[in-house]
Amino acid sequence: MFALVDANSFYCSAEQVFRPEWRGRPIVVLSNNDGCIVAANRQACALGIPKFEPYFKVKSQCEHLGVIALSSNYELYGSLSANMMEVIGRFAPEQHIYSIDESFLSFKHCYPAIPCLIKHGEALRKTVWKETRLAVSVGIGETLTLAKIANHAAKKLPDYRGVCLIDNSAQRKAILSQMLPNDVWGIGRRLSKRLDLMGIKTAYALSQMAPGLARKQFSIEVERTVRELNGEICKGWDQTRADKQQIFSTRSMGERITDSVSLQQALSKHVGIATSKAREQGSLCSVLLIFASNSPFDEQPTGFKITHRFAYPTNNTAEITKIVTGIAQRQFRSGVRYYKVGVGLIDLVNEVHHQQDLFAPQRNSALMEVYDSLNHRYGADSVFMAAQGITPKWSMRRQYLTPQYTTCWQDIPQVSC
Repeated sequence: MFALVDANSFYCSAEQVFRPEWRGRPIVVLSNNDGCIVAANRQACALGIPKFEPYFKVKSQCEHLGVIALSSNYELYGSLSANMMEVIGRFAPEQHIYSIDESFLSFKHCYPAIPCLIKHGEALRKTVWKETRLAVSVGIGETLTLAKIANHAAKKLPDYRGVCLIDNSAQRKAILSQMLPNDVWGIGRRLSKRLDLMGIKTAYALSQMAPGLARKQFSIEVERTVRELNGEICKGWDQTRADKQQIFSTRSMGERITDSVSLQQALSKHVGIATSKAREQGSLCSVLLIFASNSPFDEQPTGFKITHRFAYPTNNTAEITKIVTGIAQRQFRSGVRYYKVGVGLIDLVNEVHHQQDLFAPQRNSALMEVYDSLNHRYGADSVFMAAQGITPKWSMRRQYLTPQYTTCWQDIPQVSC
């Protein structure tokens, strides 16, 4: 048996942890530079506030309806997520953190010793709420896909109150019959449209598809999904999230960049983010993409996009930063008000299985290990390249940012006794 534990409207719920007076009120969280609505809780959705809509279009509507709009507080979300995952991990011998608000558990070696998985899930929910004040839903099934289905049912279907266990065919059929194909993990909208043309309009109909036909018509991943919907284990931890083939770090600026130094600093910042992700998944970069431009809505859209191929693949932040700052200095054009900048690590290769070259210079991997460990232990950018700048003026705009209650000394809540 597997379980998927997922926080309910995580970004919005995280904002309510230290503001209990906001519980039960409609909340939306905005993207970088307060651009689009990236998260909305149940109360905001009930008022008709759409996700992924530019905030300026619905700002007056939100103010009229009393919807609380907040900037993304990534520092707070990361800290609360780590606490939540620690609590969740106590309830099973094996845990796989899938995303900032989702975690899989495996009961493979302890399921017979648990008298009732539903009560176990309820105890998990209560403990997470008691220790972190975050509401979670628990879905339990024989496969990872069925656990995801059960989690969806625990959240969306009225017969369940935060915990759903799929352990028999009758219940599986009842739940899958109420779900669309694109509600199934791994089935996107485009694939769902193709299934609809084939007369497959529910998740249960998808589960009844012949596995061989699913592989022939679509792919081996769809075949695995069909088999998992029928209780056959086909996916493991290593298959739930494959390594990225490309890694990008890009952002629109809160304040336009008009000088060469600021452009170099902004691009260096993105190098630090991208290379950290590459090292995390054990990848080396063969080709680097650097780009910067003003807004496409400006009178004369201007920018540059440069690729650089490394003689030997690397994930060293210092080495890549040196290349990027040189390119930025050469490509900068006076008079251009740069709005969007970023870097992309493309043509990634596996660090372990990469074919080495006899004449390749020795990589200073120990330095990067210390670099990453310090940032992991003390928080992002505790250590960074000086090329990023100390107090950049181009940081993203976060007008509605709440205090960073758990990561900033001056924002730690004060309790009067």
